[in-house]
Amino acid sequence: MNVHLVDGTFEFFRAHFGAPSATSPDGREVGATRALMRSLAGLLDEAGTTHVAVAFDQVVESFRNRLFDGYKTGEGMEPELLAQFPLAERATRAMGLVTWPMVEFEADDALATGAARYAQDERVEQVLICSPDKDLCQCVSGERVVCVDRMRGRSFDEAGVVERLGVLPESVPDYLALVGDAADGIPGVPRWGAKSTSFVLSHYPHLDAIPDSELDWAVTVRGAKALAKNLREAREQALLYRQLATLRLDANVDESLDDLRWRGPTDDLEPFCAELGDRRFAQRLRASR
Repeated sequence: MNVHLVDGTFEFFRAHFGAPSATSPDGREVGATRALMRSLAGLLDEAGTTHVAVAFDQVVESFRNRLFDGYKTGEGMEPELLAQFPLAERATRAMGLVTWPMVEFEADDALATGAARYAQDERVEQVLICSPDKDLCQCVSGERVVCVDRMRGRSFDEAGVVERLGVLPESVPDYLALVGDAADGIPGVPRWGAKSTSFVLSHYPHLDAIPDSELDWAVTVRGAKALAKNLREAREQALLYRQLATLRLDANVDESLDDLRWRGPTDDLEPFCAELGDRRFAQRLRASR
């Protein structure tokens, strides 16, 4: 069997910015929620989709905000989108999908925890993390745990991660610490671009193994003197950035593998769809069971 672990927050954002506006009978904006449900229904229609969980950032802030003031927040998020987060969680539950709403942790932590856990079960052939987020590439293991970009129809096994980022999955947090990650508010280390970072990390898999002086480096890279100087001066911050980028494997994910089997929508689906003004969706999903 395959296990599909879905980045619900990404799917929800994609639905919001890619789908037309829609209002419920009581006048609320529900376009993103309706689009999210259609996207997940498409996943359930695919051959081999049997065990599914969806993770959400119930609140944008997490424990990482206490570690670094510059870490991402919900500031600037469109009110129409923010107001639909509770609806999105209700939607996935009504569809009969295991739902992980994260508060102290982030959705990515839940996906990482689930991937590590379910990959250990001998009944599982493959764990597919449904997200294009490069943070999650650190979870990839051979061809057993892969990342899937559903929007572009691409998947990344271990070789794919190396092709995409130039580093092995184990080095992804180090890569993000050096290059930075604007989406998460991680600034990175000055002058450490993607090319130089991947080249150095291909020899020194972790940033704390990189010698302070470029004269001690076993690799030759353009601008090495400036790179070494900047890392030397910002090594403490870089280690913090790596901590921010490292996904936790102890998120509150309690479901067993059997709990993830999709058995069809719940009795709440039809009244929920009526609330959204989309009664036909409930009929479609029940027909696909």
